[in-house]
Amino acid sequence: MIKKILSIEEIIQGCQRNDNSCKEMMYKSFYGYLMGIILRYVNNSYDGEELVNDSFIKIFKSIDGFQAPNNASDLQKIFKGWIAKIASRTAIDKLRTLKNQAYVDDLSEAEHPVTHVSVASDLHVQDILKLLNHLPETHRLVFNLYEIEGFADDEISKMMNIPESSSRVYLTRAKNKLRTLYLKTQVNSYEKNG
Repeated sequence: MIKKILSIEEIIQGCQRNDNSCKEMMYKSFYGYLMGIILRYVNNSYDGEELVNDSFIKIFKSIDGFQAPNNASDLQKIFKGWIAKIASRTAIDKLRTLKNQAYVDDLSEAEHPVTHVSVASDLHVQDILKLLNHLPETHRLVFNLYEIEGFADDEISKMMNIPESSSRVYLTRAKNKLRTLYLKTQVNSYEKNG
């Protein structure tokens, strides 16, 4: 039996009708994409698989609320952004429930001034993604949300239940640590290839 290849629009509409074959197509089409997003938050593929599956459950439950754009050529991009937001929030919610994170709520910018560190201009994206796993969990979460997912400090503050000033401090610390880790890998690379 030959399966018909469906467009993203047809797959979404099928999922909205609760068509299991369309759900399967969506799962297979976007599994790798969501796993890439989830692995920025967790360090192992077992947790990643669980969170991807949890994300798909949420996607299928709320797909009726997805608003397709008027311009059909933007559908894939907008849909990927929509499911990426669901996946990142699923990962954050899971991490928050797994750990009783000890946030330093009394961090103030006066005690730990925010310095502007331009990490992105000095690092390649793949280097950053590899180095992210070496950051403390809170730093990694804030960095992901701000630099990669594009959330503002006030949004991060609400999602993570931390003061806005703490969000900025964690971001600065994450950037500084990434720079240090990157420089260390550059020195090691230079010494190896020297």
